[in-house]
Amino acid sequence: MADVFDEYSMAEAWDEMFAAPGDPRPAYRSLFSTLQPLSGTDLRVRADQLARVFTDRGVTFAYAGEERPFPLDLIPRIISAAEWDLVTRAVRQRVIALERFLADVYGPGEVFADGVVPRRLITTSAHFAREAVGIEPANGVRVHISGVDLIRDEEGRFRVLEDNLRIPSGVSYVIENRRAMTQTLPNLFTEARVMPVDDYPARLLHALRAAAPEGITDPCVVVLTPGVYNAAYFEHALLARLMGVELVEGRDLVCSNNVVRMRTTQGERPVHVIYRRVDDDFLDPLHFRPDSVIGIPGIVNAARAGNVALANAIGNGVADDKLLYTYVPDLIRYYLHEEPLLSNVETHRLDNDDVVAHVLDKLDTFVLKPVDGAGGKGIVIGPKADEDELATVRAAITADPRGWIAQRPVALSTSPTLVDQGVAPRHIDLRPFAINDGDDVWLLPGGLTRVALPEGALVVNSSQGGGSKDTWVLADEQAPLAVRPSAAYAVDVIPYDVGIRDAGPASQMEGQQQ
Repeated sequence: MADVFDEYSMAEAWDEMFAAPGDPRPAYRSLFSTLQPLSGTDLRVRADQLARVFTDRGVTFAYAGEERPFPLDLIPRIISAAEWDLVTRAVRQRVIALERFLADVYGPGEVFADGVVPRRLITTSAHFAREAVGIEPANGVRVHISGVDLIRDEEGRFRVLEDNLRIPSGVSYVIENRRAMTQTLPNLFTEARVMPVDDYPARLLHALRAAAPEGITDPCVVVLTPGVYNAAYFEHALLARLMGVELVEGRDLVCSNNVVRMRTTQGERPVHVIYRRVDDDFLDPLHFRPDSVIGIPGIVNAARAGNVALANAIGNGVADDKLLYTYVPDLIRYYLHEEPLLSNVETHRLDNDDVVAHVLDKLDTFVLKPVDGAGGKGIVIGPKADEDELATVRAAITADPRGWIAQRPVALSTSPTLVDQGVAPRHIDLRPFAINDGDDVWLLPGGLTRVALPEGALVVNSSQGGGSKDTWVLADEQAPLAVRPSAAYAVDVIPYDVGIRDAGPASQMEGQQQ
């Protein structure tokens, strides 16, 4: 009998599926028994079926000038109920601490007075928005949607890699991946108690409605997109359709007397909540870039007047500056009086001459990251870099130490992945998506597992040639398994058939953190 794992050779990193060759971890035993009798050819046929599903639905992305189906691996990543409970509590803890930090940064500034974070770190951040000072959200929420990137280290422990609090993208892949997997490989779900992911649009709409200005009982919610040529337009259209709200561009909105209105065939209609997928710099030409043609003049004034809520809030980027990342454990202790449930990756701040000298002396032993980078752009993995790359990053760090951090190289965990040669280990990460409605921080069970498809590669971003896996969170054996959104969050889901396209590098108009 053929065995798809016969030739599988574990890497030196932590293997998500196997504790030892041929010995699957408990969460994977059912999946292993289902896949084991298959051959590589069997999997390749099913992979081609998945690709056709994505092509037919338009789930493609542009890479190296070619339009391709978004790579979805057949072998899912599985997380046990106990592990997901830890992830949920840790991400919730982190989001709440960063919410309080943002309120402090754009408010009283006690975190600076108490010496927890130096004020110069904030004032020198490219994403600090003075325009946000004094803006008070109606329900106190600035981080309505977040994506906290996690990795598993060499010992199998989850660690936080970075925070994404501006306009995190990728949740559409979670929804589409599950849809494609259940259509193409329904037998995989026969015995597994997999938590559903279809609650997300209803939860998001609930949180957006909860962010409405005071006194508004039936708010008008819209999704603001830069337009059809944006790299993540498919996600904007998909979420708007699933929530049953309008998808608008800047030209569809007008702001006067600090009130935002939407142009319709029946006249102008007030807008109360904007889930904006337009980056700060392009949002309001009166306050940010005056050459922006995709923003709405005056929208920041409307937010300051309390007449419209922006999700996520402007200025959030200061909290996912990678230099601020190194202070988040201290912020958790300062604001919550708790110890962090998950640790950061060991990171050096280059704000001291001795530290800079140490890092420059051992560049080939660190991972170097620009503090305002996104989508894997600018990252230099020292142990794998050539002399020219090291010379370039050395010059950049010498010229602007504030613009970089240095991290210990971590062998990201691996997961069996279908490649041309069969099934082989490939490095992965995890982006759980959290929604804050002001009363609670809810995590979408599973999130986006991204895969570095080239052998040995550590950069998982789709813009760098990465793919994804369907992420299964197993339900607690004692808990009922919901199959539909709960009544409290139910919305009329409109059938969707959105043309989906994901470009490689993120468009400058959306600060998407892929």
